[in-house]
Amino acid sequence: MNNQQIKDPLHAVTLEMILNDLVAHCGWEEMGKSVDIRCFNSNPSVKSSLKFLRKTPWARKKVEDLYLSTKREW
Repeated sequence: MNNQQIKDPLHAVTLEMILNDLVAHCGWEEMGKSVDIRCFNSNPSVKSSLKFLRKTPWARKKVEDLYLSTKREW
C-alpha cells in the first residue's frame, strides 16, 4: 500500500457509503442545509443523489467534506 492511500481518509469509502452514513447521522434535511442541492432538498433519495454527485465534482467535494467533518464528531 502506498503512502497516498494511507493518508487519504476516503480510501476504500464509496460515495454510496458516504451518503448512507450521512443520511443515518444527519438526515436529508440537515444535509440539504449544509449542501444546498436539489437532490437533497426535493424528493431526496440515495439513487438520485448518487447520479447527480457522480456527474458534479463540486457537489461531490462538498459532500465528501461534510462527511469528513461530521465523521470527526461521531
